[in-house]
Amino acid sequence: MSVANLEGLFKPTSVAVVGATNEEGHVGRVVMENLLGGAFLGPVMPLSPDEDTVLGVEAYKSVDTLPLTPDLAIICTPPDTAPEYIYRLGRRGVKAAVALCPGYTKLSAGEKWEIQEKMLAAAEEEGIRILGPSGLGLIIPPIGLNASLVKAEPPKGRIAFVSQSASLFTGVLDWARAHRIGFSCVVSLGDRLDLEYQDLFDYLSSDPNTRSILLFIESVGDARTFMSAARAAARNKPVLVVKPGRRRGPGGEPIAKPGQGLDEVYHEAFRRAGILRVFEIDALFDAAQTLARSQQLKGDKLAILTNGGSIGVMAADTLVEGGGKLATLSEQTAAHLREIIGPNWLRDGIVDMGLTATPELYSQVLAALLKDKEPNAILVMHVPFASVTGDDVAQAVVQTSSKSQRPVFTCWLGHAVAETARAMFNQAGIPSYATPDTAVRAFLDMANHRRTQELLMEMPADLPAGFSPDTDVAQGVVLSVLEAGRSELTEPEAKVVLASYGIPVIRSKLVRTVEEVSAAAEELGFPVALKIFSPDIPQPFDVGGVVLDIEDQEELRQAAVAIRTRARKLQLGADIQGFIVQRMGRRGAQELLIQAQVDPVFGPFLRFGQGGLAAKLSQDKAVALPPINASLARDLINRTRVAAFLRGLGGRPPADMDAICLTLIKIAQLVTDIPQIIEIDVNPMFADSQGVAVLGARIRVAEAMSGGQERLAIRPYPRELEEEAVLKNGRHILIRPIRPEDEPAHYELLKRITPEDLRYRFFGVVRELSHMEMARLTQIDYEREMAFIATAPDEEGHNETLGVVRASTKPDNSQAEFAILVRSDQKGLGMGRLLMEKIIRYCRDRGTAVLSGQALLDNKGMQGLAEKVGFDVWRNTDEDIADMRLELNKR
Repeated sequence: MSVANLEGLFKPTSVAVVGATNEEGHVGRVVMENLLGGAFLGPVMPLSPDEDTVLGVEAYKSVDTLPLTPDLAIICTPPDTAPEYIYRLGRRGVKAAVALCPGYTKLSAGEKWEIQEKMLAAAEEEGIRILGPSGLGLIIPPIGLNASLVKAEPPKGRIAFVSQSASLFTGVLDWARAHRIGFSCVVSLGDRLDLEYQDLFDYLSSDPNTRSILLFIESVGDARTFMSAARAAARNKPVLVVKPGRRRGPGGEPIAKPGQGLDEVYHEAFRRAGILRVFEIDALFDAAQTLARSQQLKGDKLAILTNGGSIGVMAADTLVEGGGKLATLSEQTAAHLREIIGPNWLRDGIVDMGLTATPELYSQVLAALLKDKEPNAILVMHVPFASVTGDDVAQAVVQTSSKSQRPVFTCWLGHAVAETARAMFNQAGIPSYATPDTAVRAFLDMANHRRTQELLMEMPADLPAGFSPDTDVAQGVVLSVLEAGRSELTEPEAKVVLASYGIPVIRSKLVRTVEEVSAAAEELGFPVALKIFSPDIPQPFDVGGVVLDIEDQEELRQAAVAIRTRARKLQLGADIQGFIVQRMGRRGAQELLIQAQVDPVFGPFLRFGQGGLAAKLSQDKAVALPPINASLARDLINRTRVAAFLRGLGGRPPADMDAICLTLIKIAQLVTDIPQIIEIDVNPMFADSQGVAVLGARIRVAEAMSGGQERLAIRPYPRELEEEAVLKNGRHILIRPIRPEDEPAHYELLKRITPEDLRYRFFGVVRELSHMEMARLTQIDYEREMAFIATAPDEEGHNETLGVVRASTKPDNSQAEFAILVRSDQKGLGMGRLLMEKIIRYCRDRGTAVLSGQALLDNKGMQGLAEKVGFDVWRNTDEDIADMRLELNKR
């Protein structure tokens, strides 16, 4: 279905209420009261077989008797009647419907499913979009539309709020009214029968009335579609979310409702999608307004300027605890401040001017801080003092801040005494907060949002360059285990699989008896580690089933008897099948943990942290979604406490971080390539300056339900779309999807395009593109758009970009718009045709209906090329434009 039909939901000019009634308390009456009581200017048409008028408005007996076709219909009839009404409304041409069917929530799961199937079938046949059922409707303040069950009139604003929770829908409206928060729309999703988050992302991201998108999410359906739409929206405007479900089990382990996914995975998905997660409703709106008002941060270093040392220390504590940093001022700035306010102005990075600081002093010191290159933002704080007027100080701060592009936050303590100052800051567009904690939290939200935007640009390849795993060997081991009726690999089998992906493993042998243990140790070489082996004991550490650093045969024999005895005592009835003997790893190495699991919503994910016996106690773990690259792998490591040890502490040399990152990438690739793998548990993995080595490993498997890459929430770089070609001059080129690392070569491409060719491509004069603009061209979401580049080595062997073609596809895949650019000195070699044919094949294969584009009327070359590859071309002399269109389903 087309997103265009959502205009009927968000900008209706007329509304029909199906099931309108005069009955007190009935859904049909509540909706009518809300529609008529608001400022909506369009006609509201009640539809009721039993009423002549509803609340004084003439009622109509059926859909066919409505005097005009409404854009929006509100269905207030019983659930079993909804499918027929949706069908008739669609036939009439209604674009959207809100299903508020009384009694729906009391139906059984089976009854709901049957009605939903009928509603969907009717909607798909007639192209009507459905909001709900079981939600509370929606409110669109800019047009005065209240098509909900809530008697509220929120003011107009630039915030879109979308809630999956009906109770929160009402609570947020009440909270926002008290805090004078305005909305562009407020939407209650309900059961998300048709309209999902991704539909609203697509609409709201391009809605000029919406500056920020705020979400309350309980669960997500199609993860890849959600991620794709969220990433596209987050590129355009701030997207923020509150999600419940952070509760953990008694042992600190993450828990989740069946089928709803782990909260830690949701948290990482939001990060990768560019969504900022906050944890309270007030923080949600505070962050939205801060992000909308403030300039973009360039880092996480904050300078604190205050007239009260204690509140400065409080703010600094909150900053550091939240992951931010106090800015270290340059010596030049420090010397200047000593001249202004004396030698004792600095307390651990806090500029404290004393309670008597005047407006002039605030202005002087703030100006000095704004000139310093170290702080990424300045927090200006003020404590009320009898001899100094806070309003005068605020005026000085406003005037000084206006001369700089550096973000400034303010915190004026007090209530009534600070109201005027806060109003002044609000008028000047400077964020202001009542407490140090909320002020610093706002800065941290901005810093976190900056990091999510950086992650948003990452679109890793499916394989690191030069990495060629032996997938056949790994697949063979996994399939043989499944054929044998087992769901878990032995440790030696697991290590064969890991080794086939180039992951260094410490050799081990599985033996059945105490006598065989001795021979295995002799073969491997002392010192060795010994572990009990039992399918009933997934983690031998838990039952004392592991002994390390065994030096000789006598110690080995005693250890074997002891761990078998302990295991039988602590795990009654366990099937003890033998022992695993393995050579000890390097002494002094850091023990790490790497896990790969499959989340029911977002598919495969990685977990990294401290390993060994301390893993359960420390709970030092972080999560990442594959695919990952070196940058994302390092980000994953740095989000754990063990990262500090890996960087080198206590005189130890730093660990080989590149080796750890590469191992994470390889394990992510392994779980992607082999869909039968449902869990990998590498614990411990030793890491030191010499590299990494896996000491313990478990792999669980099951029959595959889908292909490997299909399980990923984020589509990786599509290597399968690469192909070689030859130009007319005999030069071999590679046509492949664009990658983020192509940005430098893309700048070089534009430098070698003539001004006329640039005018043809960009329809006007082109200035130099910024990094952010170029990033949008090179860091793309392969689910939504595609850009193919033609690349080849130059005379020095460095790859250069010779041309590019791209297609941006509508969310419903009904149409894609193309653009093409060939380096000016490479024209006439057939490259343009090769690129055009490539993008046509790609769009046709993914089921796109139409490929279209435009060219300036004097760009005869582009029009001729389009006609050669099958486009119809219409030339509009009035607008000086040629329209090109190709029906892709015609062969």
